[in-house]
Amino acid sequence: MPKTFPQLISASYQRRLEGFQAAHSDPAWLAQRLTEFPEYPLFAEHLQLLWGASDFVGEQSETDPELFQQLVDSGDLQRSYSREDFLTAINQRLLGHKKALNEDSLNEEQLASQLRLFRRREQMRIIWRDFSRQASMPETTRELTWMAEAAITASLNVLHSITCQELGAPFSGDDQVTPEQNKEEQKMLVLAMGKMGAEELNLSSDIDLIFAYPEKGETRRTATSPRGKTVSNQEFFTRLGQKLIAALDRQTADGFVFRVDMRLRPYGQSGALVMSFDALEEYYLTQGREWERFAMVKARAVAGEPADIRRLDEILRPFTYRKYLDFGAIDALRDLKRSINRELKRKGMQTDIKLGPGGIREIEFITQAFQLVRGGRNSGLQTPSLYRALQQLATDQIIDSSDRDKLWQAYVFLRNTEHVLQGIADKQTQQLPGDELGQQRVALIVGYTKWTEFQQQLQAHRDYVISVFEDMFADPDTQADDQKAGSNDLDYESFWRQTPELAELLEHLQDAGYKAPQAVAEQLYGIYQSKAVIGLDLEPRSRLDKLMPNVVAACAATDNNSLTLSRVVSLIQAVLRRSAYLVLLAENPTALQQLLLLCQSSSWIAEQLTAYPVLLDELLDSESLFTAQSKDTLQDQLRQQMLRVADDDLEQQMEVIRYFVRSNSLRVAACDITEVIPLMQVSDYLTWIAEVVIGYTVTIAWQHLSQQYGQPEGSSVQSPGFIVLGYGKLGGIELGYKSDLDLVFLHRGIAGQTAGGPRSIDNNTFYARLGQRIIHVLSTVTPSGAAYEIDMRLRPSGNSGMLVSSLKAFEKYQRESAWTWEQQALVRARVVAGEKALADEFNNLRQTVLMQPRDKQVLRTEVEQMREKMRKHLGRPSKEGKYSLKQGAGGIVDIEFMVQFAVLAWSHNHPEISRWSDTIRILESLAQCGLLSEQQSSLLIDAYKRYRSAGHRLQLQNQLAEVASSEFLQSRELVTAQWAELFNQQ
Repeated sequence: MPKTFPQLISASYQRRLEGFQAAHSDPAWLAQRLTEFPEYPLFAEHLQLLWGASDFVGEQSETDPELFQQLVDSGDLQRSYSREDFLTAINQRLLGHKKALNEDSLNEEQLASQLRLFRRREQMRIIWRDFSRQASMPETTRELTWMAEAAITASLNVLHSITCQELGAPFSGDDQVTPEQNKEEQKMLVLAMGKMGAEELNLSSDIDLIFAYPEKGETRRTATSPRGKTVSNQEFFTRLGQKLIAALDRQTADGFVFRVDMRLRPYGQSGALVMSFDALEEYYLTQGREWERFAMVKARAVAGEPADIRRLDEILRPFTYRKYLDFGAIDALRDLKRSINRELKRKGMQTDIKLGPGGIREIEFITQAFQLVRGGRNSGLQTPSLYRALQQLATDQIIDSSDRDKLWQAYVFLRNTEHVLQGIADKQTQQLPGDELGQQRVALIVGYTKWTEFQQQLQAHRDYVISVFEDMFADPDTQADDQKAGSNDLDYESFWRQTPELAELLEHLQDAGYKAPQAVAEQLYGIYQSKAVIGLDLEPRSRLDKLMPNVVAACAATDNNSLTLSRVVSLIQAVLRRSAYLVLLAENPTALQQLLLLCQSSSWIAEQLTAYPVLLDELLDSESLFTAQSKDTLQDQLRQQMLRVADDDLEQQMEVIRYFVRSNSLRVAACDITEVIPLMQVSDYLTWIAEVVIGYTVTIAWQHLSQQYGQPEGSSVQSPGFIVLGYGKLGGIELGYKSDLDLVFLHRGIAGQTAGGPRSIDNNTFYARLGQRIIHVLSTVTPSGAAYEIDMRLRPSGNSGMLVSSLKAFEKYQRESAWTWEQQALVRARVVAGEKALADEFNNLRQTVLMQPRDKQVLRTEVEQMREKMRKHLGRPSKEGKYSLKQGAGGIVDIEFMVQFAVLAWSHNHPEISRWSDTIRILESLAQCGLLSEQQSSLLIDAYKRYRSAGHRLQLQNQLAEVASSEFLQSRELVTAQWAELFNQQ
């Protein structure tokens, strides 16, 4: 802070100084503090600032000089308070007053007086620390909240006893419970809403409260309330609530404590002041409105028994946070903001820094909208704190970290400004001052020397908030109307909202330019007449009626409009009962356009979205949807998602894994169809997804088994003595969208028992169960399907072999018993998860086995025989005019067999060709070693890529890997010629 202040502020300080010295019984005290105060070296500067800028602090200091002296000498102006400090302060004050009166208890008037004196002292202290910037904005709001909590807690302790004396003590109405059974006396639960619930009170906040009590019943006479008459618990807690409001809110000669607002309770001002838990549950279940959910985001119990608080939370949380993605909340919040804007215009309050454009309320709306939409699936967002919610949104990449920082900076600036406005006179205002002194005060405290500089920074923050708010809450009806006006003059809404006839639908689709209108018209008509649509409640039906015209209009402009519309309509049919998804598409034109693009381009994507509508969430963020993630990013993403799941909740962990696989596969497909990434990267990304999931699954399975059996001696989750091998497409880094995972499990093979768990089993059994658990986690069909199909047939001895082998047993099998085709498969094997040291041992073993000298002629014969056997047993009979990309002569498998033969035949002289497990890099290595010419290698690589690219495209259309027999003729001839050259050598 500067040591020289604006003239008006300095003049205000001088007046306060003179008044204080005249009122204080010891004027020398302050003079001494101003010249010598080593414990508080900035005291003189802070005093000039506070008495010059805050009329409230100055007036209270003048009115009660001894109070101000006590605040200064206690050191409390220089230290933070904890929640316990506030409770201690109010309780000591009440106890001291009882002792001074020589009374056992206080009456309501005495309580009210002491609460107000408590508030006066602590309010002076908080304003002092806030204006002098000894306290940050979050610290100020926390302490104001804790002061309110302490006042409520202390008041209830006194007032509950007083009410029991008058009416008896409240107990459950359970007929089976007698007084002798001494069932616990009921206590009132106070739910703080709004800023108090979020621990974000400002310097002159109302406190929004809801009162509740656990169960209906009647009061009873007890040893501590012998004179009470019997009344219902409802009457008891209503009386107690009235007393609490009066203790806090009533204006007396000492002022007030907090203004209490009860309008957020069920039924508002016309509702009961207090309700039982059952009545609250019934209300929110049957009549709770969207704006009440918005309010409940910041709800927090500040008084009540811990068990009662947990019980009420279980009632309110499902009402507040839907289990699905709740995009209907956006529309409700939009309506709420419209009504606020109308009220602001009516009252001329557009410059209000809280409610006006770009103000505090809009930042809260932005954050709470995300919380309502996503909080049901993301428990990290179930927080009343705006700061923690913003942090979680950025952590989950729902908003950019730069947006989080800018929103928070704007919020801090606006809240600091609000505190200055209110701390000047301890009044509830958010209006900027028009007088010069007020402007000097605001600019100075917020950190500017000139009012114009402050205004410029304020406007910059508000402009940014407005832009974010308008992007989020833009009315889709207006956007949709603009889009339709630019396309044609067809009335898309009337054909659906009126009762349509099939002929009318057909005519409309023909007019709209649909290429196969008859089939789509019949599909639309069938949906409209279906029991599912007829039976919809009013709200989901209105959402459907709003969405369908937009869908039909948007699909009309696509290349294959009839097929695209059919796919999208099938998806809409699947989510009729989960109308939040209808809202997502109706509210978010960008999401709808992305859905059309994906469904138009791929029937596989359309099928995935229809089967698992939860993936629609991915359509919200086009930047994320069309960006495939690196392996490191994928690992961090899955780790973050798993943080929200309890370690022992295997079922939910499996659901997270399935969503992770499907959502990221959808991203890869979106990048594939838009050609953001080339073929080789498509397989890379799909393989990374699988590797990340397998690695995490090993960890999960290990943790679950360790809890039951302990761990094999010398092992841990970091060094499990266990590895997972990927064979086939996984090992070759060539996964497709529908690929199975060919896995083999190996362990170190140390004999012994597990230790550290409730039960001990031998190590071999532990690892066998570890393998079983991994397969279970990955392949069990849950409501979200299976993560992957798992194929274990490539393990030693196939289906008849052990599920998990030791590395030593694997080596013995490969050296003594493995068939040639099994060593061919080993060419494409690699470690995809597990302990690095054991992985290194396997890599050495693999290379040793592959480099064994072999009789090339025998090898040729066995490879050729295996190829013919595979073509006969695994190849589908080719349809007339069709060519199988995989099994056809000159196709994918021929290239893979040639590569595998080359590794087995030549790697004992050329170890480098046994290093890789993927076909492309092996072909490159063969050319580098001179075993193939550069031209031969390049031609085979080109053919392999072209085949696989076509295969990916066919998978996205849910089609077999077959093309017209006239396609790829040159590639097939080249591969066939190379095969003949390689296998006809003597």
